[in-house]
Formats: sequence, C-alpha cells, structure tokens
Amino acid sequence: MPTYREEAVVLRTQRLGEADRIVTLLGRERGVVRAVAKGVRRTSSKFGARLEPFMVVDLQLFEGRQREGRSLDTVTQAVTISPYGADIAADWDAYAAASSMVEAAERLADAADSTHAAEQQYVLLAGSLRVLSRGERRSDGVRDAYLLRALSLAGWRPNFAACARCGTAGGFERVSLAAGGAVCDACAREAGPTIAVSVDAMRVLWALLAGNWGVVEAAGSADRDRASTVVAAYAQFHLERGLRSLHVTDAERRSTLHEPMRSDEV
Repeated sequence: MPTYREEAVVLRTQRLGEADRIVTLLGRERGVVRAVAKGVRRTSSKFGARLEPFMVVDLQLFEGRQREGRSLDTVTQAVTISPYGADIAADWDAYAAASSMVEAAERLADAADSTHAAEQQYVLLAGSLRVLSRGERRSDGVRDAYLLRALSLAGWRPNFAACARCGTAGGFERVSLAAGGAVCDACAREAGPTIAVSVDAMRVLWALLAGNWGVVEAAGSADRDRASTVVAAYAQFHLERGLRSLHVTDAERRSTLHEPMRSDEV
C-alpha cells in the first residue's frame, strides 16, 4: 500500500469506534484528505493531541483504496508544525471564527480544480489561523477577511470599490450578491435583491478584502457588523447553503435585503 507525506491543517474530527477518529484535513498538495487516525482517543496515544482542529501538522499516511471516487487514508505519523488549536480553543470568539473558516475551507477546497488552487486555499487558511491564535486582530474581522479572500481564490472575487455591473467608481450603498459586489443606483434596479449598507460599511468590506486593517479597526461597530452581514450572505450565496458555524439564520439574512427574496433564490 503506497505511503505519502502531507502538510495539512486539521479541519474537523469525528469519532470512529471506541478509540479511533476520522480526521478531515486540508493538505497543501492534495487538498481535502479524509483519513483514519487509529487509537488516538486512547490516553496512551502518541499523536492524538496533534490531530485536533486548527492544528497544522506534517503527516505520513497510507493511501486508502478508492471507493465510489473517494478514499479513506490512514494516518501513521503526525508531527506538529504550528499548534494553533489550543490558543484558538481557549478564546470563544476565536474558536467561533475558526470554525466558520474551516467549514468554508473544506467546501471550497473540495471543489478546487487544481493542485495550485488547493495550495492557495491551504496557505490562506493556515495564515488566517495563525493570526487568530495570536489575537492580533478582531476575530470577526479575521473571519470575514478570510471568507472574502477564500471566495476570491475560488473565482468569486467581489468588487466593493466600483459598481460590479457597470464599473462606475463611487461611494455606493447597495450590494448585490448576484452581481458580485457594490452596485450603483441605476444597476441596483436591475440587479435583483440588494443589501443596503452605509458608505462606511462598504469601505470596511473593501478594506477586509484588501487587508487594510487600519480602516477595519477604525470603523464603528455598526459598520463592522453590517459588513459581517454582507460577508455571511455572500458566502451563503456562493456556497449554496449557509455555514452552520456562522449562526446566521435565513430569516435574519432576508431581513437585510432591499427586496423580498423568493424561495427559489435562496
């Protein structure tokens, strides 16, 4: 049975039998990998703690047999590269943000069409988890910036600096999920449902995507919260279903829309 090495972020785990776990990983080279870690729930396990969510690890794995287009590999060795998990788990806000990030990462990397695309998602996630673990930025800001950039890497880069439909520059106060960003008044009438935002909240969205943390951190809480609402809605729109860990209900999202959303548009 062939073996391979992979540098990976642990996305999530689930119990298997009495002592094992299934570990879902985002690998630098292979994208999403699902593997069995045998015996890791025993107190005598040598690497159980290394395979907790948000850890960055260097792994050796046996390649599993393909079944219906998917395989379940086996972890044989795990070496910690970056122990982000403990620091993130100790802070509720950071934990909630990281949970949303790894959930999105799994879906986006699963759909990646090349090794390069998977590696970009890996690098972005690992870097964002590092920032969260160090408490360098507000957790919700790190999460929102990550989601916008991860969606951009997947081909859904929003435009908050100009009208996403006609390209006109200016300070706009509507976001169209379908159009992919800010829309001017003329385009808003043709863009379907839009989300109302202030000019300052639009500036926060632009800054999150651009990595301009000075603008993000100087913004008022109302504008940051409104930007987060837009990010959550944009992620849900393109991932085709909401991120469970964001705790944004469908009713809450619809209440922000300029026009009622029909059930076939959710």
